[in-house]
Parts: sequence; C-alpha cells; structure tokens
Amino acid sequence: MKFICNKTEISEAIGNVSRAVSQKSTIPALEGIKVRVSDGSVELTAYNLEMGIRTSIKANTDGEGEFVVSTRLFSEFTRRMSEDEIAFTIDDNLVISISSSTTECSFPAMSASEYPELPKVDSARSFSVKQSVLKSMINMTNYATSLIESKPVLTGELFDIEDGSFNMVAIDGFRLAIRNEMTDCNEKYHFVVPKKALLEVSTLIKDDDDKFCTVCTNDRHIIFEIGNVFVISRLLEGVFHNYKLSIPSGCKTEVIISKRDFTTCLERCSLLIDDKNKSPIRCEVGNGVMKISCKTGIGKINDVISADISGETVTIGFNNKLILEALRAAEGDKIRLRFNGAMKVIEILPLEGESFIFLIMPIQLKN
Repeated sequence: MKFICNKTEISEAIGNVSRAVSQKSTIPALEGIKVRVSDGSVELTAYNLEMGIRTSIKANTDGEGEFVVSTRLFSEFTRRMSEDEIAFTIDDNLVISISSSTTECSFPAMSASEYPELPKVDSARSFSVKQSVLKSMINMTNYATSLIESKPVLTGELFDIEDGSFNMVAIDGFRLAIRNEMTDCNEKYHFVVPKKALLEVSTLIKDDDDKFCTVCTNDRHIIFEIGNVFVISRLLEGVFHNYKLSIPSGCKTEVIISKRDFTTCLERCSLLIDDKNKSPIRCEVGNGVMKISCKTGIGKINDVISADISGETVTIGFNNKLILEALRAAEGDKIRLRFNGAMKVIEILPLEGESFIFLIMPIQLKN
C-alpha cells in the first residue's frame, strides 16, 4: 500500500485531527492517528471517546487499507521532509516508510482492528450557520462556562434554537453569557455541547464569511462539518438552567460607556488585586460619570469615567475579573450597562440591540 501527497496538505490534516488524539488510553490505538487509504484519497481520524476529528486529502494511491500510526512520529517526520511531495509506503509487516527525493525514514505502525468507529449521526436532523458567526458565538460565550465538574451540564454551552432565533448560552453560577443570531432554521433544538469541543471547532474555523458549517445532531452526539473537517462530540446530559428567567425585564439605570475606557480602568484596578489581596470594585453611577474605586493591602485607586447615564443613581460592587472577562468578550467600541439596584445582576449589552447579553452577579459592599 502506497500513497503520494503534498506535504503542506497532509501536515495541516495531521495538525487538525491530532487535537482529538487520546493522551492516555486503555486502548493503545487511540493514542495514534488512524489512516485509511482508498482510491484517490487518504482519510485521517483521531478519537478520544469523547471527541473525534476526521478529515481527508487527495493523494495518488496504490492499494487500499488502514492502519494506526504514532501521532508524534507521523507529524514530525512529515513536517521535516525537505520536498513538497512525500511518498508513504506501508509493507505487509505494518512498517511505514516516509520518503522524499533525498530522505527516507521508517517506523512501525499498528493494526486498525481495535480502533473504534466514530459515532454515526443522521444528517436528516441538521442546520447550517456561517463559520464566522459560529466562531464569534463560541468566542463570546465560552468564558462563562463552569469549571466545576460536579454539575457537568454547565461545563458546556447550550444551543437553543427556536422560532428562527439561535441562542448560545454559558453559565457558571456567578455570570451568564448569551450570544444571539437570527437563523433560517425552522426546527427546534435544545442541547449542550462540551466547551472543549467548541474551542476546537473555533480553532479549526478560518475567518471566512462565505462558507457555512453544517451541524448534525441526535440525542447523544453532534457533528460539525467545517469544509472537509468533521468534528464529532458527545453531548452533555442534564437539565440546563432556564436562563431566560435570569434576564431582567427592565432597568432602573442605564449607562452608555466606552468599552476601552472601562476596560483600561479595571485593568489598573487589577494591579491591586491578587490571591492574598482580594477586594470588590466599588462603582458609583450618577451625574454623568462612573466613579470606580478599589482598596487592598497593596494600595488604593480612585478613577472617574465619563458616561451617558439615564435613570437612578446606584452604588454597586463587583468582582473585577468577572467584569473584565465579559468586557473582553464583548463586541463594539461602546457598550450598555444596565442596573436594577445594588444587589441585582449587572447587564452588559451592545450599544444597540441584544446580539449579546452578559449578566454578572454583584458583590455586597461593606459600609
């Protein structure tokens, strides 16, 4: 069995699928990449029993079959070949040889007989979303997923599609992030995808507004089709928080402020906060300004930011890190802050509309 292909194409394919290789498994084959050679193409697969990635490239092939190869050796030898065209030969003893015009190396491969098949998902239940939009939705919400494994469903993100509206939602008990897009999908979907799988999907997506990602799902698994790369992941089980009940119906105070000014101010406050010196940020809103202050054992800071403010004055405390992560995920030069009192959630929204809604729990201030 032999195939010849372009070095750049197969190196990219190896890099893509290697994200799903198992680091340590009771099935040794899962610690490698499965290679399937067929007429005119080479398919690469990696699977760690929770997430799998499969892709294929065109190649000049001689013979058909499949084998499993060491991820490290396969990647490094391929990447370090000097020529643009590389030949791969697999003999009857499952020894793989990689060669270019001046270099040849070889190492043992493994049988693919023990390599489990990827889960199958019926393509009948599917929808499409622009790749750039999906990447934006993931990147703007993943910061709010929970790190606590005792409630696994909150370590992922909810896909909630209904009546032409697509919400991606993450929550960890202290904050909530919602990213909304309108969609042509008329079906109803409600499932939770692990954060790790979504981050891999985001990494694989290139900034290309013209291409779509097809998403197929059943009760247990989901497949993201990104060009010729397929990401397969299990879904998380459990009841996701009814996030719509957490969104305030109105507000008593609204602030329009420069995201950059607010972020820079809070970054200055961060210089006074560490694991040993913790303190909430004190925020006083009124009379056309936001007064920000913080005091710890390291020092203190007082800052004033001009803002367009309407409604009641309010003094509120919050965790600096939680607000900063939300601000860094927000899009736009200006944002809206909405308050309903000192102990109600803080809302961060775009200047216009509600393409994203970030909620952060406040901290009670000492007198």
